[in-house]
Amino acid sequence: MTDYPKLKMFIGGEWIADGGAGTMPVTNPANEAVLGQCPKASAEQLDAALAAADQGFAIWSRTPGIERYRILRRAGELLRERAPDIAKVITAEMGKPHAQALPEVAVSGDVIDFLAEEAKRQGGRLVPVRSPSLLSQQVTHEPVGPAVLLTPWNFPVNLPARKLGGALAAGCSVIFKPAEDTPASAQLLVECFVDAGLPKGVLNLVYGDPGPVSEHLIASPITRKVSFTGSTAVGKHLGALAAQGMKRFTPELGGHAPVVIGESADFERTLAACVGGKFRNAGQVCVSPTRFLVARGIYDKFVSEFAARASAISVGDAGADESVEMGPLAHERRIAAMENVLGDLGGDKGEIVTGGSAITNSNGFFFQPTVVANPAPDSRLMTEEPFGPVAGIVPYDSIEEAVRIANSLRYGLASYAFTGSLDESAYLGRALRSGMVAINHFSVSSPETPFGGVGDSGFGSESGEEGYLGYTETKLVTIGKSGA
Repeated sequence: MTDYPKLKMFIGGEWIADGGAGTMPVTNPANEAVLGQCPKASAEQLDAALAAADQGFAIWSRTPGIERYRILRRAGELLRERAPDIAKVITAEMGKPHAQALPEVAVSGDVIDFLAEEAKRQGGRLVPVRSPSLLSQQVTHEPVGPAVLLTPWNFPVNLPARKLGGALAAGCSVIFKPAEDTPASAQLLVECFVDAGLPKGVLNLVYGDPGPVSEHLIASPITRKVSFTGSTAVGKHLGALAAQGMKRFTPELGGHAPVVIGESADFERTLAACVGGKFRNAGQVCVSPTRFLVARGIYDKFVSEFAARASAISVGDAGADESVEMGPLAHERRIAAMENVLGDLGGDKGEIVTGGSAITNSNGFFFQPTVVANPAPDSRLMTEEPFGPVAGIVPYDSIEEAVRIANSLRYGLASYAFTGSLDESAYLGRALRSGMVAINHFSVSSPETPFGGVGDSGFGSESGEEGYLGYTETKLVTIGKSGA
């Protein structure tokens, strides 16, 4: 694309095009064309960002909540105004169809709006005293300090917006390190905050190799909070680093979402929702439905019709053709990951009903929408998050068996169910072990509600009231009478 922005870091209120550690290419995954060169921060530039965040925190943490609200609301407005152009950059950087990229940007503005409102609402509370010698007991939520925010490529505006909105609303300063695959999407988001009037040093943007950058930033005594979205393995490593400095840590990690489908569910509506939910963003969604657990009475029909719809999905370069329903995987490594997940199937391990291989008749990192019938419980598909366009479908004989299969992994981000029974709805809402459960739909993310998991999917929440409180520390102030 000819209007891809020149990539720059933002440190201490200044845009910086030169990376002290060199540059790295940014590639369009649909055609493998190089979009631009991204500067990589040196250790000295990272230290400059830390120093700026330290100074920015001293200013921003004392800024009245109503003023923080006004600036963040303006940032949300700018994001919505610029959404069409930002969506085009998302499509170019990671292949997401424009019809999915545009609402991602728009809802990100709504997320920022809601969290901005929390800056006005979260005033703490008074606790009644138990002794006549005490005048008051007040609980407040103080900003935790400079925060390091580390985000992935699959939702390059929405995921940062959650973190930035919560941190900035609470009064924290920020060092934001986005994925190296999608730097321009992050840069355009940061520009909205800068143009809204955020004070110098409050928000800093750096790029670079994930390991060295994150380790350098987390090790600094200036950093007081780390928020990370990504794989479970990396999250555990970063959590250990944060723990060494007793720093607050919020990980939103991998998922392997089950979908329980009962015989009483509306079949056509459920089928359409499941196919659409599975192949959205080529399955590169942390809450993507992956393990479809289907009542045996409708299992064969569900597999057949699910596979037929999957095979009809149009796959291609969404930047060149807006009718494309599914774009490429984000990079070549994802192709190998899909092949590894599917490599142990066959025989009694599971049948590939449709798809199963990369699409090699053009440039780009494309993979066929893939459906696997009855994958074995110990198969890689049923135990490892594929993070791609692969669905496994297995039958069950009782609702209790379905729950046992759904809860059999240590992942616990999102779980879904489709049923026409109120009794089953109530039971599944209680029994499914995950941070978020959606019944008869796939929406587990809105600006007003918490987003987070349990087990190997992480802890803590983003968005909602919890997304603000996660960047605060609880403080109790008690006042006693001055004289006897």
